[in-house]
Amino acid sequence: MTNLILAAIAALIVGIVIGVLVGRSGQGSTLRQRRAEQQIEELRNEYTRYQAQVNEHFMESAHLLRRFNDTYRDVNQHMARGANRLCNDEDWLLELEKENARARLEEGSRGKDGVEPPRDYAPKSDPKEKGTLAEDFGLAEKEQKA
Repeated sequence: MTNLILAAIAALIVGIVIGVLVGRSGQGSTLRQRRAEQQIEELRNEYTRYQAQVNEHFMESAHLLRRFNDTYRDVNQHMARGANRLCNDEDWLLELEKENARARLEEGSRGKDGVEPPRDYAPKSDPKEKGTLAEDFGLAEKEQKA
């Protein structure tokens, strides 16, 4: 009977030790899980703040650009009114109109981005030279005569 009691006490002690070890290992994973969830929540909050800052930046940029455009339009209208009021010379106005038409033509030939389209010929540096599209370009003189 004493052996049975000793065996029961030993089994109880071993059970308690095993229970404590299992309990601690479970708490470690829960602790890691809580830390991971906390980090995820911090990152979510940081991302939300970042999105709000980006939205605020673009809203302010749009507002400033709108103000800039309004101011530019006002200055342009002021200059046009001043030119109309102060410059009554018809010849000068015709010259200004011609200059504006010339600028529009040049702008139209270059394209919207102001870049001139590529040429299909090479400009001649010497008037005696022939262009790259000439039939005898790059041929030796003997070959040209034949």
